[in-house]
Amino acid sequence: MIKLGVNTVLFGKHDLRTAMQHIKWAGFDAAEVSAIKGMCEHLRLDEWKAQAAEIKALMEDLELPLTAMEEAAQDEDRLMKAFEAGAEIGIPVVNIGPGGSKDNHPDDLNKCIDFMGRMAEKAEPFGVTLCVKAHVGASIWNTPTTLEAMARIDSPSFGIDMDPSHVHRGGEIPKDALTQVISRVRHVHIRDCKGPGPSPGPAELQACGRGDVDLMGYCRVLVDAGYDGPVNLEVIGAGEYEVARCAIIAAESHGYLNACLKTCGGR
Repeated sequence: MIKLGVNTVLFGKHDLRTAMQHIKWAGFDAAEVSAIKGMCEHLRLDEWKAQAAEIKALMEDLELPLTAMEEAAQDEDRLMKAFEAGAEIGIPVVNIGPGGSKDNHPDDLNKCIDFMGRMAEKAEPFGVTLCVKAHVGASIWNTPTTLEAMARIDSPSFGIDMDPSHVHRGGEIPKDALTQVISRVRHVHIRDCKGPGPSPGPAELQACGRGDVDLMGYCRVLVDAGYDGPVNLEVIGAGEYEVARCAIIAAESHGYLNACLKTCGGR
């Protein structure tokens, strides 16, 4: 069964217990902890050892595992801390963005791929997987650049984080793009998007089912391919929302995604 979760960045104004409790109440199976410096640090990597026992107790208390963390930046020091924290706490996936710019091709793409290949090798002893997603405007931004990263990084600790919203805003059809990269997909960030972007729009319009992305078709590709990794809702722009607004976005998205996956035989 595909596990549905929520990135705690949706609850950026609130503490981790509040975020995870509301994610659980919304019906999700799991969560992704945000460790994004400057945006939302529910997991503070610079002091993760002081948080580890509390986070593990919280996971056990709520019966809500952490299937991923989002560190986001291409920062070797922070990634090494993320690998250590993941191994200790029991978080199997570390997600980052590609950085750079598609306008500085191929220099930024080469730098990104070289960095990720090196860091994936460093992730191997910790038993965690480093994942990257195509990101609007970045060095990896579409299917061809994703495929190039896949071809050049052969570490088993490297995977693709496939986000249909970014692919949609990059001008591709997400379900068709997914079929081309599914063999290396180890994590899915998911949300909807109204219009072509370049931004994903207000947080409430990122709720699954409110936008233009064919999420049913996307879910069908995941199920047909036998994908059984994490699928985590990632909604940005709600950093100042009261907890009720955040919970509504989470619950609405869970209902929609759960129905899609049940229809496709994934739950």
